[in-house]
Amino acid sequence: MQPGDNFEPERFELREGPLYHFEVDRREFFCALGAGVLITCLSSDAVAQTTSPQTANPRTIDARIHVADDGTVTVFSGKVEEGQGARTELAMAAAEELGVPLERVRVQLADTSLTPDDGLTAGSRTTPGTIPAVRQAAAVARGYLDAERKAKTGAPVKAPADWRLLGTGKWRTDARDIVTGAHKYPSDVAREGMLYGCVLRPPAYGATLESVDLDAARKLAGVVAVKDGDFAGCAARTSYAARKAVEALAAGARWQTAPRSSSATLFSDLREKAREKVAPLAGSTHAATFHTAYVQHAPMEPRAAVAEWQDGKLTVWTGTSNPFSVRDALVQAFHITKDKVRVIVPDFGGGCGGKHTGEAAIEAARLAKEAGKPVKVHWTRAEEFMWAYFRPAALIDASAVLNRDGVLEAWQFTNYNSGGAALQTPYRIARKQEKYVACDAPLRQGSYRALASTANNFAREAFMDELAAAAGRDPLDFRMAHLDNERIRAVLTAATERFGWARRRKEKRAPNRGIGVACGMEKNSVVAACVEIEVDPRTLTPRLLEIVEAFECGAILNPANTRSQVEGCILMGLGAALREEIQFENGRLTNGRFSAYKVTRLHDVPPKMEILLLDRRNQPSAGAGETPILAVGPAMANAMFEVTGKRVRSMPLR
Repeated sequence: MQPGDNFEPERFELREGPLYHFEVDRREFFCALGAGVLITCLSSDAVAQTTSPQTANPRTIDARIHVADDGTVTVFSGKVEEGQGARTELAMAAAEELGVPLERVRVQLADTSLTPDDGLTAGSRTTPGTIPAVRQAAAVARGYLDAERKAKTGAPVKAPADWRLLGTGKWRTDARDIVTGAHKYPSDVAREGMLYGCVLRPPAYGATLESVDLDAARKLAGVVAVKDGDFAGCAARTSYAARKAVEALAAGARWQTAPRSSSATLFSDLREKAREKVAPLAGSTHAATFHTAYVQHAPMEPRAAVAEWQDGKLTVWTGTSNPFSVRDALVQAFHITKDKVRVIVPDFGGGCGGKHTGEAAIEAARLAKEAGKPVKVHWTRAEEFMWAYFRPAALIDASAVLNRDGVLEAWQFTNYNSGGAALQTPYRIARKQEKYVACDAPLRQGSYRALASTANNFAREAFMDELAAAAGRDPLDFRMAHLDNERIRAVLTAATERFGWARRRKEKRAPNRGIGVACGMEKNSVVAACVEIEVDPRTLTPRLLEIVEAFECGAILNPANTRSQVEGCILMGLGAALREEIQFENGRLTNGRFSAYKVTRLHDVPPKMEILLLDRRNQPSAGAGETPILAVGPAMANAMFEVTGKRVRSMPLR
């Protein structure tokens, strides 16, 4: 697979085949084909299991709710917990509908043998998709328990006006285990007799393995070495021994390489390798081109997996946002049936869109099969930087027709490479042409927190400020004059009034300080932010002094968690706005380490950060984990113009 192949960013997925595809032996081949094809369809409807474990099995894939004899409630969901608060929100949903204390609810997540397939944990889908299914199932169970009769489908869930638990702020139900160290992350999983695995990596993107001498590693004590197609790796009793064995493999490995592009020519390469050319807007009065860099997710916990084979069945513990897809990848890689593969996902240390695939799971499973023992593969930080996929870089052309009255009459907006999320402008414009154009990308790219909407919203909001200046209008007034969307107008009003936008626009500011505003909409939620920055006159780099951000995602289920999500988005977006940028040369990263690739630091946190949550009980609940990231970058870019007099059209801001 080449970087960028089969990438469908607007789907929030990496549509890749398995990273490795191992050879099938004759016995496995005939076992797979001898009995023909068997297709089993299982219902995914929410059902309530109200009998005891002795009389019914709550661990079927249909199960959504189980009520034990002692009154303990278990919720089943295929979603994962990676720090976004899904476990607590699911527990709150069930407790609310059943009318039981939150402490009596347990949540079983992400086990392909126990839970329903709720799909990928991405795109802010848990709140609008899985939460209603859990609430409905709990409502059915409540009706059954209350009436002591068979539950009927379609039992009504509680109206927001009747909520007693939902809508109140609750900290994570597993907070004690997290802070005391009792929780076991994928990196902490251990099995009896377990070995540690290490994989031979290519020297650069696009390199293919021609040959390798396994004997160089097998001469070392206690080492298992394997080559299978383009996969080669070792397992040993310690991670150090496994890495020394792979170093021995690398010394004699032969690779086929080809010239690759560099970050210095990234955006010209994207334009050249675009799969479609878009003609410029006829009669445009204003035009600009925007750039956003490749960004790495840099999660707290790098990829990790433990794999164990027993009696022809495979169990894998790993950190992934997509457990059922990882199961399917293992099925394909090892040519076995789904009933022989189980993927278990402990709550893991962050992903932000970066762990939709199961590379470590497949690697651990292949080494475990060779060794005949459980094997753990834990990527190093260098491997996470180099071989995990990136948020795609973007090249964006924006042009518009602005008439003499300062009204936008036409709009053209083309995103090259990063995707179609938030591509459509929310502003009222008579003629619009908005398009996403795929490119042959130089790096492996995939989902990220808010994905392409970070680039699209940055370019659109920065361009709107340019158009406001050309029209001689205040940036806020210009936006409001072109906005019919009442939800965006509401967050803009809330943020600017709390910030004191009108007053501060008229006031004389301290030297090198400026203010800016931006807004956006994605995943059925809306955001607006006002910022004040200070620009270093020597380096022309900004420092965020203050941000007021207003966010609305319909009816808020857990305000404490929503606030945390907004704060996290702001700080993550701040890193991409200030410094984050993957640099590469001829297929190799040149800054793939935290000393060179600097995410948000404590000293970057603004002295003043105010979050305004607009709770709309008459609106359906939407997710809060992505949209709040959209406003910080463009608001800072707009503030930089006020200080420097120069338009900023790239992120990182420069």
